[in-house]
Parts: sequence; structure tokens; C-alpha cells
Amino acid sequence: MPKLAIILKGYPRLSETFIAQEILNLERAGFDITLYSLRLPTDNRTHPVHGEIGAGVVYLPEYLYRQPGRVLRGWWRCRRLAGYPGAWKQFLRDLMRDPSPNRVRRFGQAFVLAAELPRDMPALYAHFLHTPASVARYAAILRGLPWACSAHAKDIHTTPDWEITEKLTHCRWLTTCTSYNAEHLSRLAPPGKVMLNYHGLDLGRFGSAGRVEAGRNGGDGNDPVRLLSVGRAVEKKGYDGLLRALAALGPDLSWRLVHIGGGPLQKALREQAESLCIQQFIEWHGPQPQEYVLARYRESDLFVLNSRIDRHGDRDGLPNVIVEAQSQGLAVIATNLSGIPELVESGVNGLLVPPEDESALTGALDNLIRNPEERTRMGASGREKVQGGFTMEAAFQPLCRQLQELAAGSPPA
Repeated sequence: MPKLAIILKGYPRLSETFIAQEILNLERAGFDITLYSLRLPTDNRTHPVHGEIGAGVVYLPEYLYRQPGRVLRGWWRCRRLAGYPGAWKQFLRDLMRDPSPNRVRRFGQAFVLAAELPRDMPALYAHFLHTPASVARYAAILRGLPWACSAHAKDIHTTPDWEITEKLTHCRWLTTCTSYNAEHLSRLAPPGKVMLNYHGLDLGRFGSAGRVEAGRNGGDGNDPVRLLSVGRAVEKKGYDGLLRALAALGPDLSWRLVHIGGGPLQKALREQAESLCIQQFIEWHGPQPQEYVLARYRESDLFVLNSRIDRHGDRDGLPNVIVEAQSQGLAVIATNLSGIPELVESGVNGLLVPPEDESALTGALDNLIRNPEERTRMGASGREKVQGGFTMEAAFQPLCRQLQELAAGSPPA
């Protein structure tokens, strides 16, 4: 049974079901996994998949000053390791280019991780290229272990190029979830280090219940078209633009929007909806577990996500909620950003509009609210696309083989 340490930014998280599903499948494939989380959980709910995972979780000191004894013990145990001088050298080089408290915190967490790893732990695997990969890299240098990484969205576009290049040079390999990401990272990496591996959807959990189109066309005030959006209320999700686009719809259209997700901008978005006089048409459901979200997919008519690039360069890759929505036969309106066009083909299984183009978004909403037949056609096409190439079965086996080789100490493929 291969052992594997997985380093995560936080666990469990409602917004990272794809990671939980991957961990569960690795356990089913025979891996003996220990999870190491840089942060304590912040969600007060979990998904059913979290309850099925047997791996233990070790929470590293989120703030070093709160557990000084544990950090000191970690340093004391690591100071005699052969990798100790090299880890300090790398940390100091990084600190000169990034003189931040966050950099110091990750080095302290790496001491704890390296000291507390079982002696027979053969490899490290980090989810996200920014802070989890930093901790994994320092710990791997300290312990002389191979490590690999999975990169997704924010971690790619908010990490400096110099740091990406150095991490990709040092790790065995990196996997990422869109061709857009893979092409960007490959320009910064040695040849052969970057692999494309879409997040696969577990159709055992997201099997289609058999969608029946209700025929709503926005003309009946007593039976409005049901719009759904799932995503955190943060700048890159573009919810302020979505609200303005909805407010610009004609008064003859009857619609309701359900939003599911947490995030720091919830209060501001509710106030914006009131100022636009559309608050009576919107339901804010907050963060919810997977089974609740699945029920909302199945009762909705149209899914919409207005992704954009925020002021810090952060952006979506290929949001898993779009894959989930299409698995349930929902037509999708989204932006042609990053990896989204790799799944959503405009006019085939949804409509794509340019980011920051609210008039185009209003036009797309108007079109599909009025046309239930188009929604049905696009929804069926989207379900076929997911079933054909975005399943857990298609995505998991290549990753599993790579991790088996990593844990066995094999050279990179």
C-alpha cells in the first residue's frame, strides 16, 4: 500500500469538492494517505464525500506565534537533517525576493511538516502552486523527498513567474486542469514537467436524474424562469456585473435567480441588488453542501457564471460548477475566459460572452430565458460533453499512475 502525504491549504472545504473526490478515489486505489492542512477549516458544513474519506488530518500551525513550542521542536529535529543547509539557502533566496510574513510562516510550517512526517513517508503531493507548494518544497528539501503538485487557478496567476519556474524545476511533475493553464505553465517550466488532467466529475454522485424541460419562457409571472449561479462572492466571479445585466432585462421577462456560495462580497451584492430594484427576484442561499446544490441544479432552467480577471490577476480556470451544471442537462451562460471554452462551446452547449461585457451578457440571458427549446438542446449537448471526457474515470487513472510512481521513488515519466 503506497503511502502519500497530501499538503492542502485548508481542509475540509465546501468549495473544493474536486480535491475531496480525488482523495477518496486515491484511498479506494490503495493509497495510505495523511493530509496536512495549512489552515483550520472555516466552513461549518461538509459534503458527504468528506465523511467517506478515512485519511487523518494534521493541522500545521496556521500562525507560528500561536504554537511556538511545536515550531521550535520542528526546527530542533530538522537541524541535523542533510537537507537543512539547502532548505535555509532556498528560503533566504526566496525571502530576498518576497520579504513577507507569509514567506516566513511557510518556512516555519515546513519545519513542522518535515519533523512530523513518518520516517517511511516516501513522497509529498501539494494541491495548489502557491503556499501549499512552498511548504511542500521546503519540507521536501529538508527530508530529501520527491514531491509533485497540482495547480488550478488563483495559485497560477498570483504566483510570480520566477517562483513558478523554480518550483517546476524542483518538483517531479505538475498537473493542471485546463489546456489554458498547461500552455501558460509550460512556457515557464522545463520540458515534460506539466501534464493536463481535467477535474473529473463523479457521475455516481452527479448522475442525471432525467431532466424534463418545464417550457418556461419568461412570459408567466407566476412561473418565472429559474436561473442558478454557484460560486463564492468574490471579485473574479463578476457578480456585480451579473446583477447589472439582470437589471437591464426587459420588464416583460419573468425570472428568479438563486445564488449559492459564501464570500466576502455577499453584503455588498445584496445592497447592490436593492439599489438596482431587483432584490425581490434574487434568493441568496449562502454556502451549501453538495446534495443541496445538486437539487438546485435539477430544478433550475439555466446556469450562469460571469467570470472575469480581478484587479490582482486572479481568475477562474474551468470552474467545476459548470461541469456539474452541464452534467444535469443545464444550458450554461459563461464568459470565454481561461479554460471555460474547453468545455462550453458557444451555440452548442451554452453561450459564451466576453468578460466585462454586460450588454452581451444581458443579450445572452434574454435569448435563453425566452427560448426553452434552445435550453433543452444545449443542456443535452452539455451532458454528452461531460459524459464523454470530463468524468472521474477519464481523469483519475493517469493521475493515479503518476502518484504510484512518485510514491515508489520511480523517475518521472
